[in-house]
Amino acid sequence: MEETHIASAFDRDLERIQGMLIEMGGLVEHALAEATEALVTRDLERAARVRAGDKAIDALEQKISERCVRLLALRQPMAQDLRMIVAIMKVSGNLERIGDYAKNIAKRLEVLVQMDPVGTSAKTLRRMSALVQAMIADVLDAFIRRDIAEADAVRLRDEEVDSIHNTLFRALLTHMMEDPRRITPSMHLLFIAKNIERAGDHTTGIAEQIHYLISGALPEDKRPKNDQTSGMLIEPDPGTASTGSGDDDG
Repeated sequence: MEETHIASAFDRDLERIQGMLIEMGGLVEHALAEATEALVTRDLERAARVRAGDKAIDALEQKISERCVRLLALRQPMAQDLRMIVAIMKVSGNLERIGDYAKNIAKRLEVLVQMDPVGTSAKTLRRMSALVQAMIADVLDAFIRRDIAEADAVRLRDEEVDSIHNTLFRALLTHMMEDPRRITPSMHLLFIAKNIERAGDHTTGIAEQIHYLISGALPEDKRPKNDQTSGMLIEPDPGTASTGSGDDDG
């Protein structure tokens, strides 16, 4: 009877922690969406709410970590229960980092609103962010339903995020070469694009933890990676005037 009581208490504790993780995931997805819309609409008030809201995300991550450590110490779980706790801690860490990226996007808007928009880069960033937001929603659904196929599918979708990042990176570099006045806003937009790309990477990290939780092992195949920005070389077009407007990056 005592063992049954202990097991029931453990299950209740674990269920509460999972509930906090899902709540945290919802806050992170919302933060990324709001930060992106603030960028597109140049809404400083919305951006300020994103920055302030990051405290709630950090607090949840801290609470989840503390409760997981407590469960490990008091219950000494084995097998799948142990995998669950380890996975939850790693997933919450990934979510916390995505929240940080959303906050950073919102912070950079303070500089960007003082300058003219650069082509259609904000709309491209919105499209890129929407892909990542959908990945976050689907990976959380995969966690709730313990759906390894859906988690693995999310991993593959990150390649499209990388492709948009490559295209935007190239376009922004071209804008900077054509008009030095666009260097500062373009640099901030490059950092924002990298924030969103990294958010996608952390989402695939969550998917890998779900695979580990269900199967007991991380995926054997390497995640498709299409980020080419580290080796990208853009040659200046001698026929383009230094003050030209450049091509659209949408």
